[in-house]
Amino acid sequence: MDIQERVSSEMIKAAKDKDKVALSALRMIKSALHNKEIDLKDQFGEKEALQVLSSMIKQRKDSVEQFKNGGRPELAELEEKEIEVIQRFMPAQMSEEEITAEIEHAIEETGAASIRDMGKVMKLLMPRVTGKADGKTVGEAVKARLS
Repeated sequence: MDIQERVSSEMIKAAKDKDKVALSALRMIKSALHNKEIDLKDQFGEKEALQVLSSMIKQRKDSVEQFKNGGRPELAELEEKEIEVIQRFMPAQMSEEEITAEIEHAIEETGAASIRDMGKVMKLLMPRVTGKADGKTVGEAVKARLS
C-alpha cells in the first residue's frame, strides 16, 4: 500500500474513532500530497511523497519552537501531536551511526576536503537520507565533519 492509500485508510479509522487531531492532520497530509501530485503530474512517487512529509514535519517543528517561545504550550502540544501522525507514514529514522556512515561514504565519493565542498556532499547525500533523517541534523553533521 502506498502512502496515499495508507493516509486514506487512516483517515477512515480516525473518523470512526472520532480522533479530531489525527483526522485534521491526515486531511492536511492528504491535501499536501494531492497538491504536490498535481504540480508534478506523472513524476510523483514515493520519493516525492516522503519529501512532502519531511517538509510538513520540519514546518511543524519550527511552529512548536515558535509557540513555546511565544508562551503558547497548548498550540505547541497540538503541533507535536500532528508531527506524531505524520511520522507514522515515514520510514524508520536512521541512527546516528548510519547517518555518519552515509556522510563518510558521500565525502569519499565526492572527494570533499573542506567546508567549501559541503554543497557537493549534501547534493549527493540528501536523496539517500530524505525521510529517514532530519536534513538540518545531517547538514550540521556534514559541516562538523568538513570543518
